[in-house]
Amino acid sequence: MPQQLIDMGVLAFRQTNSRGGFKPHLSLRFMSDEGRPVIFSIDTTRTPNKCIQPDAYLITHAHSDHNGKSAMLSERALCSSKTAQALEIRYGKEYKGMSMGVCDAFEFSGVTVRTFPTGHTPGSTAFYWENEVGTRILVTGDVKDYSMLPKCDVLITEANYGDPGDTSCYFEDDIESLRQLVKDNSCAALGAYAFGKAQRVVELVRLLGYGDAIEMEAQSLELTRCMLDNPGDVVGLGEAGGNTLCVVPPWDLGRLPWHTLKYVLSGRSDFRYPSIQISDHLDVRGLTDMVRRIDPQFTVVYHPGGHRPGKFAAHLNCLGLDAISIDKIRNVLSNDFI
Repeated sequence: MPQQLIDMGVLAFRQTNSRGGFKPHLSLRFMSDEGRPVIFSIDTTRTPNKCIQPDAYLITHAHSDHNGKSAMLSERALCSSKTAQALEIRYGKEYKGMSMGVCDAFEFSGVTVRTFPTGHTPGSTAFYWENEVGTRILVTGDVKDYSMLPKCDVLITEANYGDPGDTSCYFEDDIESLRQLVKDNSCAALGAYAFGKAQRVVELVRLLGYGDAIEMEAQSLELTRCMLDNPGDVVGLGEAGGNTLCVVPPWDLGRLPWHTLKYVLSGRSDFRYPSIQISDHLDVRGLTDMVRRIDPQFTVVYHPGGHRPGKFAAHLNCLGLDAISIDKIRNVLSNDFI
Protein backbone atom coordinates (compact mmCIF):
# COMPACT_ATOMS: atom_id res chain seq x y z
CA MET A 1 0.00 0.00 0.00
CA PRO A 2 1.49 3.38 -0.96
CA GLN A 3 2.79 5.33 2.01
CA GLN A 4 1.30 8.44 0.44
CA LEU A 5 -2.22 7.13 1.01
CA ILE A 6 -1.48 6.08 4.57
CA ASP A 7 -0.01 9.53 5.27
CA MET A 8 -3.36 10.98 4.16
CA GLY A 9 -5.19 8.73 6.62
CA VAL A 10 -6.62 6.32 4.05
CA LEU A 11 -6.16 2.56 3.76
CA ALA A 12 -7.37 0.94 0.55
CA PHE A 13 -7.69 -2.81 0.93
CA ARG A 14 -9.32 -5.90 -0.51
CA GLN A 15 -10.97 -8.72 1.39
CA THR A 16 -10.86 -12.38 0.47
CA ASN A 17 -13.94 -14.41 -0.35
CA SER A 18 -14.88 -17.94 0.75
CA ARG A 19 -12.89 -19.44 -2.15
CA GLY A 20 -9.67 -17.73 -1.17
CA GLY A 21 -9.77 -15.15 -3.95
CA PHE A 22 -10.43 -11.45 -3.61
CA LYS A 23 -13.91 -9.97 -3.35
CA PRO A 24 -14.70 -7.61 -6.22
CA HIS A 25 -13.42 -4.06 -6.05
CA LEU A 26 -12.19 -2.65 -2.76
CA SER A 27 -12.81 -0.96 0.58
CA LEU A 28 -11.47 2.16 2.28
CA ARG A 29 -10.72 2.59 5.93
CA PHE A 30 -10.32 6.04 7.47
CA MET A 31 -11.14 7.99 10.61
CA SER A 32 -14.29 10.08 10.90
CA ASP A 33 -14.39 13.59 12.36
CA GLU A 34 -15.43 11.94 15.60
CA GLY A 35 -12.19 9.94 15.66
CA ARG A 36 -13.88 6.63 14.94
CA PRO A 37 -12.55 4.17 12.33
CA VAL A 38 -14.96 3.83 9.40
CA ILE A 39 -14.98 1.36 6.51
CA PHE A 40 -16.74 2.11 3.22
CA SER A 41 -16.85 -0.80 0.76
CA ILE A 42 -17.13 0.24 -2.88
CA ASP A 43 -19.24 -1.57 -5.48
CA THR A 44 -18.61 -4.93 -3.86
CA THR A 45 -20.55 -7.93 -2.64
CA ARG A 46 -21.64 -8.28 0.96
CA THR A 47 -19.17 -9.48 3.56
CA PRO A 48 -20.03 -12.66 5.53
CA ASN A 49 -21.19 -11.96 9.07
CA LYS A 50 -18.15 -13.72 10.55
CA CYS A 51 -15.84 -11.16 8.93
CA ILE A 52 -15.20 -7.50 9.68
CA GLN A 53 -18.27 -5.60 8.49
CA PRO A 54 -18.08 -2.31 6.62
CA ASP A 55 -20.03 0.67 7.86
CA ALA A 56 -21.46 1.16 4.37
CA TYR A 57 -21.69 -0.46 0.95
CA LEU A 58 -21.44 2.33 -1.60
CA ILE A 59 -23.31 1.39 -4.82
CA THR A 60 -22.42 3.86 -7.56
CA HIS A 61 -25.00 2.51 -10.04
CA ALA A 62 -27.13 -0.51 -10.87
CA HIS A 63 -25.04 -2.36 -13.47
CA SER A 64 -24.33 -5.95 -12.45
CA ASP A 65 -20.53 -5.61 -12.46
CA HIS A 66 -20.88 -3.15 -9.58
CA ASN A 67 -22.52 -5.82 -7.44
CA GLY A 68 -25.60 -3.98 -6.27
CA LYS A 69 -27.58 -7.21 -6.55
CA SER A 70 -25.72 -8.41 -3.45
CA ALA A 71 -25.19 -5.12 -1.60
CA MET A 72 -28.83 -3.99 -1.99
CA LEU A 73 -29.87 -6.64 0.53
CA SER A 74 -27.87 -5.01 3.32
CA GLU A 75 -29.25 -2.27 5.57
CA ARG A 76 -25.76 -0.73 5.23
CA ALA A 77 -26.19 -0.13 1.49
CA LEU A 78 -26.01 3.46 0.20
CA CYS A 79 -27.08 4.58 -3.27
CA SER A 80 -29.24 7.13 -5.03
CA SER A 81 -33.02 6.69 -5.03
CA LYS A 82 -33.00 6.04 -8.79
CA THR A 83 -30.27 3.41 -8.40
CA ALA A 84 -32.30 1.72 -5.64
CA GLN A 85 -35.36 1.72 -7.89
CA ALA A 86 -33.39 0.33 -10.82
CA LEU A 87 -31.95 -2.44 -8.65
CA GLU A 88 -35.44 -3.47 -7.53
CA ILE A 89 -36.70 -3.56 -11.12
CA ARG A 90 -33.70 -5.44 -12.44
CA TYR A 91 -33.47 -8.07 -9.69
CA GLY A 92 -36.97 -8.31 -8.25
CA LYS A 93 -35.81 -7.80 -4.67
CA GLU A 94 -36.44 -5.12 -2.09
CA TYR A 95 -33.67 -2.58 -1.60
CA LYS A 96 -32.96 -2.54 2.14
CA GLY A 97 -30.43 0.25 2.48
CA MET A 98 -30.48 4.03 2.58
CA SER A 99 -31.12 6.09 -0.53
CA MET A 100 -30.61 9.75 -1.31
CA GLY A 101 -30.72 12.19 -4.18
CA VAL A 102 -27.92 13.02 -6.55
CA CYS A 103 -26.39 16.40 -5.58
CA ASP A 104 -27.32 15.64 -1.98
CA ALA A 105 -25.60 15.66 1.42
CA PHE A 106 -26.26 13.45 4.41
CA GLU A 107 -24.67 12.13 7.61
CA PHE A 108 -23.68 8.48 7.86
CA SER A 109 -21.53 6.85 10.57
CA GLY A 110 -20.31 10.26 11.67
CA VAL A 111 -19.27 11.20 8.11
CA THR A 112 -20.81 13.92 5.95
CA VAL A 113 -21.22 12.35 2.50
CA ARG A 114 -22.02 14.36 -0.61
CA THR A 115 -23.23 12.93 -3.90
CA PHE A 116 -22.58 14.11 -7.45
CA PRO A 117 -23.82 12.98 -10.88
CA THR A 118 -21.54 11.11 -13.27
CA GLY A 119 -23.85 10.87 -16.29
CA HIS A 120 -23.23 7.15 -16.74
CA THR A 121 -26.74 5.81 -16.05
CA PRO A 122 -29.88 7.35 -14.53
CA GLY A 123 -29.05 7.83 -10.87
CA SER A 124 -25.35 7.02 -11.18
CA THR A 125 -23.59 8.67 -8.28
CA ALA A 126 -20.15 9.72 -7.14
CA PHE A 127 -19.59 9.83 -3.37
CA TYR A 128 -17.43 12.49 -1.68
CA TRP A 129 -16.36 12.92 1.93
CA GLU A 130 -13.47 14.07 4.13
CA ASN A 131 -11.68 12.10 6.81
CA GLU A 132 -10.44 13.25 10.21
CA VAL A 133 -7.30 14.94 8.82
CA GLY A 134 -9.19 16.72 6.05
CA THR A 135 -8.31 14.39 3.16
CA ARG A 136 -10.96 14.80 0.45
CA ILE A 137 -12.02 11.42 -0.95
CA LEU A 138 -14.03 10.95 -4.15
CA VAL A 139 -15.42 7.64 -5.48
CA THR A 140 -16.79 7.99 -9.01
CA GLY A 141 -17.88 4.61 -10.31
CA ASP A 142 -18.17 4.74 -14.11
CA VAL A 143 -18.23 8.21 -15.66
CA LYS A 144 -19.66 9.81 -18.78
CA ASP A 145 -19.72 13.45 -17.64
CA TYR A 146 -17.28 14.72 -15.02
CA SER A 147 -18.25 18.40 -15.24
CA MET A 148 -19.91 18.46 -11.81
CA LEU A 149 -17.37 16.36 -9.91
CA PRO A 150 -15.44 18.19 -7.18
CA LYS A 151 -11.69 18.34 -6.73
CA CYS A 152 -10.25 15.87 -4.23
CA ASP A 153 -7.07 14.50 -2.68
CA VAL A 154 -7.79 10.77 -3.18
CA LEU A 155 -9.68 9.69 -6.29
CA ILE A 156 -11.15 6.20 -6.68
CA THR A 157 -12.18 5.77 -10.31
CA GLU A 158 -12.68 3.48 -13.32
CA ALA A 159 -10.71 2.51 -16.43
CA ASN A 160 -13.24 0.84 -18.71
CA TYR A 161 -11.52 2.51 -21.67
CA GLY A 162 -8.27 3.40 -19.95
CA ASP A 163 -5.66 1.64 -22.13
CA PRO A 164 -3.84 4.32 -24.16
CA GLY A 165 -2.33 1.61 -26.39
CA ASP A 166 -5.70 0.23 -27.50
CA THR A 167 -7.33 2.02 -30.43
CA SER A 168 -10.79 0.96 -29.19
CA CYS A 169 -10.24 3.22 -26.17
CA TYR A 170 -10.42 6.32 -28.38
CA PHE A 171 -13.87 7.28 -29.61
CA GLU A 172 -16.50 9.96 -29.96
CA ASP A 173 -20.26 9.49 -29.90
CA ASP A 174 -21.61 9.30 -33.45
CA ILE A 175 -24.66 11.50 -32.93
CA GLU A 176 -24.82 12.38 -36.61
CA SER A 177 -25.38 8.75 -37.70
CA LEU A 178 -28.14 8.43 -35.12
CA ARG A 179 -29.64 11.70 -36.34
CA GLN A 180 -29.65 10.43 -39.94
CA LEU A 181 -31.22 7.13 -38.93
CA VAL A 182 -33.99 8.88 -37.03
CA LYS A 183 -34.59 11.22 -39.97
CA ASP A 184 -34.66 8.57 -42.71
CA ASN A 185 -36.03 5.44 -41.05
CA SER A 186 -38.95 5.42 -38.67
CA CYS A 187 -38.98 1.61 -38.84
CA ALA A 188 -35.66 0.55 -37.35
CA ALA A 189 -34.48 -1.43 -34.31
CA LEU A 190 -31.73 -0.25 -32.02
CA GLY A 191 -29.88 -2.75 -29.83
CA ALA A 192 -29.20 -1.20 -26.41
CA TYR A 193 -28.74 -2.68 -22.95
CA ALA A 194 -31.92 -2.46 -20.88
CA PHE A 195 -30.47 -0.25 -18.15
CA GLY A 196 -28.51 2.84 -19.02
CA LYS A 197 -28.05 2.62 -22.77
CA ALA A 198 -31.76 2.17 -23.55
CA GLN A 199 -32.63 5.28 -21.55
CA ARG A 200 -29.81 7.26 -23.20
CA VAL A 201 -31.14 6.25 -26.61
CA VAL A 202 -34.64 7.47 -25.78
CA GLU A 203 -33.27 10.78 -24.53
CA LEU A 204 -31.09 11.22 -27.62
CA VAL A 205 -33.73 10.43 -30.23
CA ARG A 206 -36.18 12.77 -28.51
CA LEU A 207 -33.54 15.53 -28.60
CA LEU A 208 -33.02 14.74 -32.29
CA GLY A 209 -36.68 15.42 -32.96
CA TYR A 210 -38.26 11.96 -32.98
CA GLY A 211 -41.74 12.39 -31.52
CA ASP A 212 -43.51 9.15 -32.46
CA ALA A 213 -43.98 6.12 -30.24
CA ILE A 214 -40.92 4.04 -29.33
CA GLU A 215 -41.48 0.33 -28.78
CA MET A 216 -39.35 -1.30 -26.11
CA GLU A 217 -38.69 -4.71 -24.60
CA ALA A 218 -40.44 -5.17 -21.24
CA GLN A 219 -37.64 -4.43 -18.75
CA SER A 220 -36.22 -1.63 -20.91
CA LEU A 221 -39.70 -0.12 -20.97
CA GLU A 222 -40.24 -0.33 -17.22
CA LEU A 223 -36.83 1.16 -16.49
CA THR A 224 -37.33 3.95 -19.01
CA ARG A 225 -40.72 4.91 -17.61
CA CYS A 226 -39.34 4.93 -14.06
CA MET A 227 -35.95 6.53 -14.72
CA LEU A 228 -36.79 9.31 -17.19
CA ASP A 229 -38.92 12.31 -16.31
CA ASN A 230 -40.28 12.79 -19.82
CA PRO A 231 -39.60 9.81 -22.13
CA GLY A 232 -42.52 10.63 -24.41
CA ASP A 233 -44.69 7.86 -25.84
CA VAL A 234 -42.89 4.60 -24.99
CA VAL A 235 -44.82 1.33 -25.34
CA GLY A 236 -44.30 -2.42 -25.37
CA LEU A 237 -43.23 -4.36 -28.44
CA GLY A 238 -45.99 -4.50 -31.04
CA GLU A 239 -48.21 -1.98 -29.25
CA ALA A 240 -47.60 0.83 -31.74
CA GLY A 241 -48.63 -1.27 -34.72
CA GLY A 242 -45.24 -1.38 -36.42
CA ASN A 243 -43.53 1.23 -38.59
CA THR A 244 -41.92 2.80 -35.55
CA LEU A 245 -38.58 2.94 -33.79
CA CYS A 246 -37.85 -0.06 -31.57
CA VAL A 247 -35.32 -0.44 -28.73
CA VAL A 248 -34.37 -3.94 -27.50
CA PRO A 249 -31.28 -5.56 -25.94
CA PRO A 250 -28.69 -6.43 -28.63
CA TRP A 251 -29.28 -10.18 -28.30
CA ASP A 252 -32.98 -9.70 -29.07
CA LEU A 253 -32.45 -8.07 -32.46
CA GLY A 254 -32.51 -11.47 -34.19
CA ARG A 255 -36.05 -12.10 -32.92
CA LEU A 256 -37.43 -9.11 -34.81
CA PRO A 257 -38.76 -9.35 -38.40
CA TRP A 258 -36.02 -9.91 -40.96
CA HIS A 259 -36.88 -6.79 -42.96
CA THR A 260 -36.34 -4.47 -39.96
CA LEU A 261 -33.21 -2.31 -40.17
CA LYS A 262 -31.10 -3.30 -37.16
CA TYR A 263 -28.23 -1.50 -35.45
CA VAL A 264 -26.33 -1.95 -32.19
CA LEU A 265 -25.53 1.16 -30.20
CA SER A 266 -22.01 0.26 -29.13
CA GLY A 267 -18.37 0.79 -29.94
CA ARG A 268 -17.83 -2.94 -30.03
CA SER A 269 -17.28 -4.65 -33.39
CA ASP A 270 -18.19 -8.24 -32.47
CA PHE A 271 -21.95 -7.95 -33.07
CA ARG A 272 -23.51 -9.33 -36.24
CA TYR A 273 -25.29 -6.05 -36.89
CA PRO A 274 -23.75 -2.69 -37.84
CA SER A 275 -23.00 -0.45 -34.90
CA ILE A 276 -23.42 3.22 -34.12
CA GLN A 277 -20.94 4.50 -31.55
CA ILE A 278 -22.92 5.68 -28.55
CA SER A 279 -21.12 5.12 -25.26
CA ASP A 280 -21.99 5.57 -21.61
CA HIS A 281 -18.30 5.97 -20.77
CA LEU A 282 -15.43 8.38 -21.23
CA ASP A 283 -12.66 7.26 -23.55
CA VAL A 284 -9.03 7.29 -22.41
CA ARG A 285 -8.66 10.97 -23.30
CA GLY A 286 -11.75 11.86 -21.30
CA LEU A 287 -10.62 9.81 -18.31
CA THR A 288 -7.23 11.51 -18.39
CA ASP A 289 -8.79 14.95 -18.63
CA MET A 290 -11.09 14.07 -15.73
CA VAL A 291 -8.16 13.15 -13.46
CA ARG A 292 -6.33 16.33 -14.40
CA ARG A 293 -9.39 18.47 -13.68
CA ILE A 294 -10.20 16.78 -10.37
CA ASP A 295 -6.50 17.14 -9.44
CA PRO A 296 -6.04 14.41 -6.81
CA GLN A 297 -2.79 13.80 -5.01
CA PHE A 298 -3.33 10.08 -5.56
CA THR A 299 -5.62 7.97 -7.77
CA VAL A 300 -6.74 4.38 -7.23
CA VAL A 301 -8.08 2.71 -10.39
CA TYR A 302 -10.54 -0.02 -9.39
CA HIS A 303 -12.70 -0.96 -12.35
CA PRO A 304 -13.04 -3.12 -14.47
CA GLY A 305 -11.16 -6.42 -14.18
CA GLY A 306 -8.44 -7.37 -16.61
CA HIS A 307 -5.48 -5.23 -17.65
CA ARG A 308 -7.05 -1.81 -18.16
CA PRO A 309 -6.81 -0.54 -14.55
CA GLY A 310 -3.08 -1.29 -14.62
CA LYS A 311 -2.69 0.31 -18.04
CA PHE A 312 -4.51 3.45 -16.98
CA ALA A 313 -2.63 3.73 -13.67
CA ALA A 314 0.68 3.36 -15.56
CA HIS A 315 -0.48 6.03 -18.03
CA LEU A 316 -1.27 8.42 -15.19
CA ASN A 317 2.09 7.75 -13.55
CA CYS A 318 3.86 8.52 -16.85
CA LEU A 319 2.07 11.88 -16.84
CA GLY A 320 3.33 12.60 -13.32
CA LEU A 321 -0.03 11.80 -11.71
CA ASP A 322 0.49 9.33 -8.86
CA ALA A 323 -1.75 6.28 -9.24
CA ILE A 324 -2.11 2.60 -8.41
CA SER A 325 -4.41 -0.06 -9.85
CA ILE A 326 -6.56 -2.46 -7.86
CA ASP A 327 -4.42 -5.48 -8.77
CA LYS A 328 -1.57 -3.93 -6.75
CA ILE A 329 -3.73 -3.65 -3.65
CA ARG A 330 -3.40 -6.87 -1.68
CA ASN A 331 -4.04 -5.68 1.85
CA VAL A 332 -6.19 -7.61 4.26
CA LEU A 333 -7.49 -5.25 6.90
CA SER A 334 -5.19 -4.79 9.87
CA ASN A 335 -6.71 -3.72 13.17
CA ASP A 336 -3.45 -1.87 13.87
CA PHE A 337 -4.09 0.65 11.09
CA ILE A 338 -4.51 4.22 12.32
